[in-house]
Amino acid sequence: MSKGRENMPENQDNDGAEGFRSGFIAVVGRPNVGKSTLINALAGRQIAITSSKPETTRKAIRAIVTTGSCQLVLVDTPGIHRPRTVLGQRLNDIVDESLADSDAVAFLLPADQEIGPGDRRILSRLRQQFSHKDSEGQWQWSKPVLGVITKIDRCTRDILIDKIMEIDQFGHFSQIVPVSALQSDNVDEVLGVFREAVPEGPQMYPESQVSEEPPEETIAELIRGTFLEELDDELPHSLAVVVDSVEYPETGEAEGDTAQEDGKAIVHVSIYVERDSQKPIIIGRKAQNLVKVKKKLRTPVNRLVGQKAALDLHVKVAKSWQSDPKKIQRLGFI
Repeated sequence: MSKGRENMPENQDNDGAEGFRSGFIAVVGRPNVGKSTLINALAGRQIAITSSKPETTRKAIRAIVTTGSCQLVLVDTPGIHRPRTVLGQRLNDIVDESLADSDAVAFLLPADQEIGPGDRRILSRLRQQFSHKDSEGQWQWSKPVLGVITKIDRCTRDILIDKIMEIDQFGHFSQIVPVSALQSDNVDEVLGVFREAVPEGPQMYPESQVSEEPPEETIAELIRGTFLEELDDELPHSLAVVVDSVEYPETGEAEGDTAQEDGKAIVHVSIYVERDSQKPIIIGRKAQNLVKVKKKLRTPVNRLVGQKAALDLHVKVAKSWQSDPKKIQRLGFI
């Protein structure tokens, strides 16, 4: 993470309140285990984009959950995987940074899937960083590492009981909690477990703040998430989205621009793919895909910009950007 507890502005509303807890929780797991879905359920709104496609999350998205007794910064990390590109290695580095700055770790394992090599690789990484064996050969965690069993709506009660026992033996976690974020089943219990895992401390952000991300990055993620939904298997995995600027009416200089004349802000967006042949997939016949995205995101973009806004979408090619460190940095993966 780029920011830790020591660099956070303290909000005085709960500064020193007895029993108030606050801290960072890194949410980890292999791709597509429900990290973003759980974070959105805990936040009560969409902060992180969700998709059935693996490796949807490409940045450490921070959702801020504030209640009367705690403030939790939930860090939605990219799925830990064996990297095949420079981008893949950068995503793993983001996870390492998030883990190092966290007060606790939530390790997500789905109830409807077997524990696999990816899960064992993550557990090994966590043990290297945050645990040791005691005199009796038992693993002891140096910070709370919580086992969260996701997607419990996909299995029976008996199977879930067996899964809890299996995961307990697998990880010897500080605590295990089952949840179905999609069905809002046991979400409050997860929140309670997370609260107890962080230390007592002051409120770090205003109660109204729900994310650490600037509006431009949130808009870029919403656009990418909408393309994931609309195009499904057709979508190139190399898609990247950058908001270049937001041009407000009072500062607009372009004459004859309809959006400016209507008093709307213009959000200038570049959508990157790696090959020329991928551009028509994103644009669609008669630009229908771009039109769908604009229509679907009209309300959330207006809300994020703070007034009526129009998306100005341009599809561009950044050849082999996933393997080019300079291009990766330019596209915001720093």
